[in-house]
Amino acid sequence: MRPIPSKRLSEKALPVWRLQAFFESLFFALIPVAYGVLIYFFSLPFWILWTLIGLYAVYAGLVVFILPGVRWRRWRYDVLDQEIDLQHGVFIVKRTLIPMIRVQHVDTEQGPLLRRYRLAAVSISTAATVHKIPSLTLEVADELRDRIAALAAVAEDE
Repeated sequence: MRPIPSKRLSEKALPVWRLQAFFESLFFALIPVAYGVLIYFFSLPFWILWTLIGLYAVYAGLVVFILPGVRWRRWRYDVLDQEIDLQHGVFIVKRTLIPMIRVQHVDTEQGPLLRRYRLAAVSISTAATVHKIPSLTLEVADELRDRIAALAAVAEDE
């Protein structure tokens, strides 16, 4: 059996993932808000509102404070001469091997949040799909992009 990939993402990924999770969890805050509006117009029980608020607080606490740390600890990658080895997942661990000969092109991507924390994601495109290594420092992302591109060019020449 193969050893677990050795490289980790930047620790700066944690605040980025927490912010993203917070903004995404705001969508679920609409449920207690909508029920509160219904209480204003109809005589509905208040205990359901407090239950919905409690469930939202538990959900938000879980996805904002606990899951990003677990996700960060599970995300690993390695770039070898013949392949790229990715492993990630919290409940279901996914292991992906991408042969260098299949790599068509490599990009770095930065959204506003990643730019704020000076991070970038490396996107590896094959004919079938796109794989991402999220939340690397700019220097590591640039070096990784260039290394994968060079290894893919060598693999293509063979």
